[in-house]
Amino acid sequence: KLYKIESYCREENLSYEKRLEIRKQESKPIMDEFKQWLDENSGAGVPKSSIREAINYTLGLWPRLQRYLSHGEVEIDNNLIENTIRPIALGRKNYLFAGSHDAAQNAAMIYSFMATCKLNKIDPD
Repeated sequence: KLYKIESYCREENLSYEKRLEIRKQESKPIMDEFKQWLDENSGAGVPKSSIREAINYTLGLWPRLQRYLSHGEVEIDNNLIENTIRPIALGRKNYLFAGSHDAAQNAAMIYSFMATCKLNKIDPD
């Protein structure tokens, strides 16, 4: 439900102010309901069960999880950044097998160039 709301805001290209307004009206009640469920079930089950550990982990992160509800410019998660830097991280691993230090530097420059083109919506072909 939360991601559906975020998707709508993104598709409509809403301003940060409007996004924050929608989050307060629609997302906050969902988060409040989820928090209530977490609190009610935090002591349920076997102490070392996976679900209990997951609930307690989520409760421990709760202030960070709801931070996006008070800032329209903050995304619900960091997936966008992770997807952006993934090729760089993969490239870094591949540089170990580039053949030489110069070849690794050349590959790094090409990755940087391609990433810059992509961020600026430029077709490097």
